[in-house]
Amino acid sequence: MVIEKKFNSISEISALQRIASMADKEVYLSNQEETIKVDARSFIGLFALDFSQPLKVITDSLYVIRMIEMDLRKQSCAAAVR
Repeated sequence: MVIEKKFNSISEISALQRIASMADKEVYLSNQEETIKVDARSFIGLFALDFSQPLKVITDSLYVIRMIEMDLRKQSCAAAVR
C-alpha cells in the first residue's frame, strides 16, 4: 500500500522511523516520482529525501498503515479546530 504524507517536523520523521523499526514488514519512503526510495528504518537513508514535499510511505505492514492513518486523522482534527 502507498500512503502520501507530508512530514512537518523532525519528530514526525523520527516517529515513523520508530514505527518502521517495530513493523513486521518492510517500510520504504520515496519521493513523488519514486526516483529515490529508502528504507524507513535507515536514519542516514532518510537524508536522501526532500521533506519539504509530500512523500510516499510504501509498505504492506498493517501496523504501519494503521499508525499512519491514526496520525493523519489527528492532524486533520487539529486543523479543523484551528
